[in-house]
Amino acid sequence: MSRIGKMPIAIPAGVTVSVAENNTVTVKGPKGQLTRTLPKEMTISTENNEILVSRPNDLKKEKSLHGLTRALLHNMVVGVTEGFTKTLEINGVGYRAQKQGKTLVLHLGYSHDINMEDPEGIETKVDGNKIVISGIDKEAVGQHAANIRAKRGPEPYKGKGIKYDYETIRRKVGKTGKK
Repeated sequence: MSRIGKMPIAIPAGVTVSVAENNTVTVKGPKGQLTRTLPKEMTISTENNEILVSRPNDLKKEKSLHGLTRALLHNMVVGVTEGFTKTLEINGVGYRAQKQGKTLVLHLGYSHDINMEDPEGIETKVDGNKIVISGIDKEAVGQHAANIRAKRGPEPYKGKGIKYDYETIRRKVGKTGKK
């Protein structure tokens, strides 16, 4: 049995979970609403303020989908109650970011500025050399953070670029002169 898949998901107060046909799950909470179609092989039931996910048999595909389905449901419940955030740091001389309405403008040492529009349901804030991305959908927050980081990833010689706040850059030694 999947250790993650068999754990029940507690439904906090103020959150409603409804399961429609084809395992389309809708979770409504104080921060918003999320809808997702989950694998039809899994059985999703709600009872006693808990969500339970069970699988029909022990085939390899069902085993792998069991934990995934439970994790996706848990992320939906956490998203509509607390939300998710990712923080990026900008390092480098002249590298900066600013917010203009719903557009994030990045100055990253290129000959032009990079304009990135906020996706639906995602909010970005700029605080000095930090960019904070927040929203209720964990997958969308992580993808938008990865898209921003990809514009100028950190380089190992001087540490310049955009990195996650928890990330450490393994530094390399530069060239040495000839004697």
